[in-house]
Amino acid sequence: MKAVAYRHLLPLADPQSLLDVELPAPQAHGRDLLVKVEAISVNPVDTKIRQRVDPQGADKVLGWDAAGTVVAVGEEVSLFKPGDRVYYAGAIDRPGSNAELQLVDERIVGRKPATLDFAQAAALPLTTITAWELLFDRLGVPRGSSARSGVVLVMGGAGGVGSMAIQLARRLTNVTVIGSASRDDSRAWVREMGAHHVVDHRGDLVAQVRAVSPQGVDCVLSLTHTEQHFPALVELLKPQGRLGLIDDPATPLDVKLLKPKSLSLHWEFMYTRSLYQTDDMQAQHQLLNEVADLVDAGVLRSTLRENLGAIDAASLRKAHAQLESATTIGKLVLSGFA
Repeated sequence: MKAVAYRHLLPLADPQSLLDVELPAPQAHGRDLLVKVEAISVNPVDTKIRQRVDPQGADKVLGWDAAGTVVAVGEEVSLFKPGDRVYYAGAIDRPGSNAELQLVDERIVGRKPATLDFAQAAALPLTTITAWELLFDRLGVPRGSSARSGVVLVMGGAGGVGSMAIQLARRLTNVTVIGSASRDDSRAWVREMGAHHVVDHRGDLVAQVRAVSPQGVDCVLSLTHTEQHFPALVELLKPQGRLGLIDDPATPLDVKLLKPKSLSLHWEFMYTRSLYQTDDMQAQHQLLNEVADLVDAGVLRSTLRENLGAIDAASLRKAHAQLESATTIGKLVLSGFA
């Protein structure tokens, strides 16, 4: 089968940094689905793994977002059958989706939204799972349409996770949503996703947020550069507020700053369930199915922003470069193999 892999830690400008390769087709056993990959999206985790994890000459396939068609199932599979159209983010400790065929555990796979094509669907899984788990499972933001209560600040609202977090908070809860963005085009996107207010995280963050919410915020979703904004976020959080993050701070956070207000800190890593085979691993299957229903009902939308063409090494190098520039809005997608 065709795939894109890397073998050594190399600068992205080096043509050997990502390679078009041929690999043996995998076989489905147990609870695995064998999926024919139709489209993928690219995430910051792809670039981080490529920069940090040395395969020492072996072919390592990246990719943690896909939409495709089930072509075979393991003997223990009960949730899907060949021919089903699916979408998923996969597992970080298994070969990724930058390949024509991929094995993935059925418990972390959802049915593809019927109203989306493969490319639109591939933009959703990783960022949606991350945003959903952070917002509802980690920070405990209540779902429902009760009287408006609470304020949520989404830092880095124009990125993939931010785009979904804003949609989920606006459509499925009754909180006031503040999103941060620093450019005209990214601010417009954050408003399009549903934020009630937009602030510029490159300016005086505290003053801007307090101008729209004088008492501060109940929760913060810190999605990028947490170490730069940490003191301001602590100042903005109300007593007993909650701070959630997904990034890898470049410098240690002074967690003692959280103590006077009894603030809590929450990590979200969407691979935890699959990595540790947790008892509630199938929650991601249920989550993705619910999101598919919400998309088909017109409540949520795909965050696909740009389709870069066929799945090959050249297109993936372009996608990685764009992500590394830290200016990406929404999601980058590739469709089909050249």
